[in-house]
Amino acid sequence: MKKREYFQRSYRSLDELISVSLNTCSLGIITLRKFYLPELKTVGLFFITALAEIVGCYLPYLWLREGKSIWLLIPAAFSLAAFAWLLSLHPTAAGRVYAAYGGVYIFVAILWLWLVDGHRPTTWDMVGSGVALLGMAIIMFAPRTA
Repeated sequence: MKKREYFQRSYRSLDELISVSLNTCSLGIITLRKFYLPELKTVGLFFITALAEIVGCYLPYLWLREGKSIWLLIPAAFSLAAFAWLLSLHPTAAGRVYAAYGGVYIFVAILWLWLVDGHRPTTWDMVGSGVALLGMAIIMFAPRTA
């Protein structure tokens, strides 16, 4: 066996070994990229979408209730347009996306309550947010038959 053939054969065996190892091990960056990256992108997109919606609703609130400038309605309109566009980026059925997005929205709204409004969430706020996120995960990532 020539040296070059040996390395090609070893590489194929190593590739097979890696493949088997990744199937049995749920840790590692390759496994994360292969199996969890789409889910992380989905959740990240939900977080950005929720932030766009909350900003788009918070700015008119500042104008109506806090007496801030009417010019806040312009970035609010852009934020709400971005929100609608971001929701359209998901490839799955719209109803499922909207239902799952609601869970992330609840979590981000509670986070906003704490970081922007200055009200510390209660234990029940956090429990409710966790349940909502769990619901989102079940809706979006449960196995489906074709």
